Amino acid sequence: MSSKDQSSTLNVSTNDVPENERLALLREFYRCGVVKAEVAPNEGQPLEATFNCYAVPEAQMMTGNLSGARLIRTKELVVDGDDSLALVVVRSGAIGISARGRELLLGPGEAVLASAEDTVVLERHLAGDCFSLRVPRRILAPMIMDVDDAVMRIIRDRPSEIRVLVDYATSLVRENGFARPALRELGVGHLHDLLALVLGPTDDARECAGRGGAKAARLRKAKFMIVNNCWRHDLSVAGVAQELGVTPRYLQRLFEADGRTFSSFLIEQRLKRAHRMLREPEFAERPVSSIAYDVGFGDLSYFNRSFRRAYGATPSDVRSGTAE
Repeated sequence: MSSKDQSSTLNVSTNDVPENERLALLREFYRCGVVKAEVAPNEGQPLEATFNCYAVPEAQMMTGNLSGARLIRTKELVVDGDDSLALVVVRSGAIGISARGRELLLGPGEAVLASAEDTVVLERHLAGDCFSLRVPRRILAPMIMDVDDAVMRIIRDRPSEIRVLVDYATSLVRENGFARPALRELGVGHLHDLLALVLGPTDDARECAGRGGAKAARLRKAKFMIVNNCWRHDLSVAGVAQELGVTPRYLQRLFEADGRTFSSFLIEQRLKRAHRMLREPEFAERPVSSIAYDVGFGDLSYFNRSFRRAYGATPSDVRSGTAE
């Protein structure tokens, strides 16, 4: 979609489709209607699916169910440049999802954030309905502290936030809230805010922040500054400390109490930025050395060593899609 005035609806159902034609139908749906994924049938189980997909600029919602098959975002597909993030909510039944070396089982009312940059396998274990909201990564990144840490973690401690998000999203569709451009833009903005609430600090984290007071607030602000400015070569503990109105040693102690150092957190963010760039088609012609410099590294050898230590693969492996 190239215009803010565009929206689309795509529905698919196998109810009236001969069983020998259902796999092709679903593969076509996942080729053009949602994030690209392979559909692998489960032997001995009938393939059944009903999906309703609603897409507007910067948001895509889908409701429905699938049984008798697995959805696989394969290693070959993750190089397509899609970096979107999707919240998957189990409304009834149970689903299993595997990615990043984790295998999760979600029940009713539970949710998980998945990334299109990962190889993912999703399979329904008990019949029921799901809801998903997919948004571009650039929308969530400024709203959530280190959004990558939220990926592939079961969200079960905030049923109210999840319920409000799902109810609001479904009401937008039911009441044709995307029909007018002005209302559509407002509705999408609300969806982003509600999603950020679902993914925000857990109750435990909020409690700790309350006990920690100013220290927790300063550490959180420091992390935001680093995440959003990690590419800057002049970013330093002294500069961030000055912005916060504290001494460099005080800021270093805040990070140490959090179990890491200022430098390790900064390097981690630069490596994550480089990893994303290496997988995006728009940077395919840019040399690895240029990407290393763009994300804040001044020494290519150090970048390569740090990258391999973090991802178990070279930058070239990640770019070619041969990394596991």
